[in-house]
Amino acid sequence: MSHGKGISGSLQDDVPMYTTSNGCPVKDPEASQRVGENGPLLLQDFNLLDILGHFDRERIPERVVHAKGAGAHGEFEVLDDISDITTIDMLKGVGKKTKMFGRFSTVGGERGSADTARDPRGFSMKFYTEEGNWDWVFNNTPIFFLREATKFPIFIHSQKRCPQTNLKDATMFWDYLSTHQESVHQLMHLFSDRGTPFSFRHMNGYSGHTYKWIKPDGNFNYVQIHCKTDQGSKTFNADEAAKLSASNPDWNTEDLFRAIERGEHPYWTCYVQVMSPEQAESFRWNIFDLTKVWPQKEIPLRRFGRFTLNRNPANYFAEVEQVAFSPSHLVPGVEPSADPVLQSRLFSYPDTQFHRLGVNYQQIPVNCPLRAFNPYHRDGFMAINGNYGATPNYPSSFHPMRYTSTNASQSHEKWVGSVVTKQTPITDDDFVQANGLWNVLGRQPGQQENFVQNVASHLCNAKAPVRERTYQMFSRVNGDLGATIKTATEKQS
Repeated sequence: MSHGKGISGSLQDDVPMYTTSNGCPVKDPEASQRVGENGPLLLQDFNLLDILGHFDRERIPERVVHAKGAGAHGEFEVLDDISDITTIDMLKGVGKKTKMFGRFSTVGGERGSADTARDPRGFSMKFYTEEGNWDWVFNNTPIFFLREATKFPIFIHSQKRCPQTNLKDATMFWDYLSTHQESVHQLMHLFSDRGTPFSFRHMNGYSGHTYKWIKPDGNFNYVQIHCKTDQGSKTFNADEAAKLSASNPDWNTEDLFRAIERGEHPYWTCYVQVMSPEQAESFRWNIFDLTKVWPQKEIPLRRFGRFTLNRNPANYFAEVEQVAFSPSHLVPGVEPSADPVLQSRLFSYPDTQFHRLGVNYQQIPVNCPLRAFNPYHRDGFMAINGNYGATPNYPSSFHPMRYTSTNASQSHEKWVGSVVTKQTPITDDDFVQANGLWNVLGRQPGQQENFVQNVASHLCNAKAPVRERTYQMFSRVNGDLGATIKTATEKQS
């Protein structure tokens, strides 16, 4: 868009001149060319064609999950020296600051769904580091519904709309979960009041997955990251969340924007749990199992930094809708672990961005790293960064490039064996941590009662065989819990 004085020279320098997409000034953008006073429109009216053509193509595919969200710009600051456990450049030096962008979202709803729906929340941060963009693609719960990569799209289908009715379906919802009982730990979170956060500002974020951080000696530790809200954790009960779903379905989106607009910049303190490979071998829980946490009494938190969101986006579509996160957007010093769900996300997230935004999605300003040079990535839709000019798109002897080592950590992890195709079986161990959370809820007035009612009010809409199987599942969490939920549910069925 031009920002000159215009043809007449009478406009002020700071008033933009309206033009067509090719830059031609337009006298009246709301007028159309017609044959006479009331005649038909003219095909030569490019301004009209330009407006209609862009309007017809304004929408891009919404995210399959995390479609509804809000975001803001911010800054990360290193608070503590952790140079003994990491070589990540962004984390070197107390006081070092890094620009970032964050996005929060509900998981299962469409773009028009209510912010306060009972659902996990996405918690994604993009850090524009000196060595590339580092994405934290987290959730507000430390665990998830599954630990097998193939189950993710299948699970999401059960939480979406019924293929026949196009309605949300309680039988589908509980049928899947009660036949995949490794989900029970996440269900304990989801149907407590933790499943309806008061706002994006008042919830924590967790990596959930296990990553590897490379140490200065070249060896590695396994880590999980926790982001603790400094606004204090705060939730709605079911009635409060339902009322806001009707009266202000954009409550969380508005709350984040207005808070930053008022100068109440939300911030989160960041901690890491650190486990050596030797500890992992003797640890009770499989550290690659996304349905399990690392108990903090055994693996304590270590503080390392804080991030603050301090600037609202200027344009929602350009920044919040087009921001593209992936767990595979890593930087030197951090590597993925063998967590199978994480491994599948390394592929799935960039793949969906190729579909939504195009192969050159990392050239979109909100996604663009501070510096990037890869002339082997050429052409395609919207190659807007100059397409590397005359630089050859092969390893040319005439245009040498510098390289740095990208060798993965070699110590300790050695994988041997034949291909195995099987699911991890459900055992009594899958219910231990869920029971631990049930006991935590018991120490908070009214939380166990809320949990039972939240489950019952949703489960009562499922078919009888599914309800019975679900009661059995919760009985494995706690001897009395299944019976209590059954009594409350059957009263409403």
